[in-house]
Amino acid sequence: MITIYHNPRCSKSRAALAIAEQFSAQQKLKLEVVDYQKTPLTLAQLQALHRTLGGPVGAMLRDNEPEYAALNLAQADEAALLEAVAAHPKLLQRPIVVYRQRAVIARPPELVNPLFGI
Repeated sequence: MITIYHNPRCSKSRAALAIAEQFSAQQKLKLEVVDYQKTPLTLAQLQALHRTLGGPVGAMLRDNEPEYAALNLAQADEAALLEAVAAHPKLLQRPIVVYRQRAVIARPPELVNPLFGI
């Protein structure tokens, strides 16, 4: 199964979704599309997603959103960053694609190709 945390208003997210749709159709895999703004991730889900992504929590955040500055997140620790994303889903970087216990922030969308082995 492939999961994509998606924002339909984002062109990069739509492009990554198109790649995921094509790959899932070719491989006959289920594709779960999560509009994370309509169905926000819980703190536990965000923690698990971070473990799958690896790297710093800050990479999961959109630091250009007004909420980032308003919440003074530039100096926040990782726990506070994850709590902020749980409370403000708009802060989650997009798209994030998960496949076979690995994940990637697909910005640019072509970063999803190595995840799929293409």
